[in-house]
Amino acid sequence: MCEHDHSTGPVPSKPLERRHVLAGAAALAGLGLTGVLPAGALAAEPAASPASLPLQRGKGKHPGAVIIEGGTLIDPGTGHATEDAVVVLADGVVQAAGTRDETRKAVREAGAKATRINAHGKFVLPGFVDAHVHAQAFEDAALILSHGATTVRSGSSSFYQDIALARVPHHAPGLAPRMHAAGLFVSPDQGDSILADPDLAPLAARRKQLTDPKDLAHLTRVNRSRGATVIKTRANPRAGIPEQDPLELVYGKEQLSAIVHAAKGAGVLCHAYSAKGIAGAVAAGVKSIEHGVFVDEETLARMAKRGTYFTPTLFGIAGMADSGNSVLAERGRTYGPILAAAARAANELGVAVIGGTDSFGTDVIPIGDEANALAEAGLGKLKALQSITTAPAKLLGVERDGVGRLVRHGVADVVVLDRNPLETSKALSEVRVVIAQGAIVRNDLR
Repeated sequence: MCEHDHSTGPVPSKPLERRHVLAGAAALAGLGLTGVLPAGALAAEPAASPASLPLQRGKGKHPGAVIIEGGTLIDPGTGHATEDAVVVLADGVVQAAGTRDETRKAVREAGAKATRINAHGKFVLPGFVDAHVHAQAFEDAALILSHGATTVRSGSSSFYQDIALARVPHHAPGLAPRMHAAGLFVSPDQGDSILADPDLAPLAARRKQLTDPKDLAHLTRVNRSRGATVIKTRANPRAGIPEQDPLELVYGKEQLSAIVHAAKGAGVLCHAYSAKGIAGAVAAGVKSIEHGVFVDEETLARMAKRGTYFTPTLFGIAGMADSGNSVLAERGRTYGPILAAAARAANELGVAVIGGTDSFGTDVIPIGDEANALAEAGLGKLKALQSITTAPAKLLGVERDGVGRLVRHGVADVVVLDRNPLETSKALSEVRVVIAQGAIVRNDLR
């Protein structure tokens, strides 16, 4: 039984508290927000609804108009290709996307000052979505963007850095992906992350073994109050740490249910490897299973029925086979084929499989590599493309904003590829142009 009071002690007002927490997170992330945000912006802005933060299109000056012309436009939702297409971006949104006739008016309105990108012989797609990253600094964000991931879901950060990063596109388009932030990992060993927030001080004595459902609910609520739009938790330890047993159960259904309930609608992503851990997480109502190596067919069927998503992080798990550590190398050799089969089975049973790289800091895996791994596991080329576009957009509830497809008035996020991803999934790693929030962040076609 939990006998302590989570609300003991004076608590500053929420707007002031949140401002100080985010400013501290920004400093830790190396953001230097005084040079990014307008003077007094953090002090003047009221606390925004957490669900609204990642898709705000910017208070700062919008980038100039951009016209991408001559490429083949691919619609990931249908696989339809439009040759000699034109995409017009202005004011942070897609003004038009389609044939030259369909876009003629938008091209004229964009004017002679628009930046033009000649995409003849290339393939034009919406910006990609990486559904599992750990970005905690500007450098991390820049590397993720360079590979085409213009929207990401955080797998947690140490001191709310992801929540700070989520605010950056609102003021400085093109400096960070659209971030769905998780805040602190709801996990047994919090360590010094407790110091990220004075409201977590009541948990300090249990910071190395946070298991009581009431404690977990408290940490979840604090995350949400600080602007987290998703919540990350776990059922099992990490496979990537040799000393840990990734099949040990650390949180069961009771604990995970407390987290899901406290999240109040924010999608909970759950790190899980063992069949028992995955089954408990699904029964608790998590939104997606991360890694999920030993998921069984019964649980996959339940996931399909419940609408639970599956993020295998296949490229990263299989990649452990190249580790210099013998334990990790053996896990990679063993887990890789099992996970590929699980992803294939999930797809066949109707579970939405989504792409996530589990990139950490500047150790960034291109999201296209993950999509290609899923294609080779048996999803096929179109499903692999959808795993990093329309499927995660639906998971995150942002398909209505145009994430995952290039549609009029949708978000101005674009990638240009060398080859057709519907002919070879390897093309998804051949990124030549990246536009995020209407700003050109990479252009190899000049």
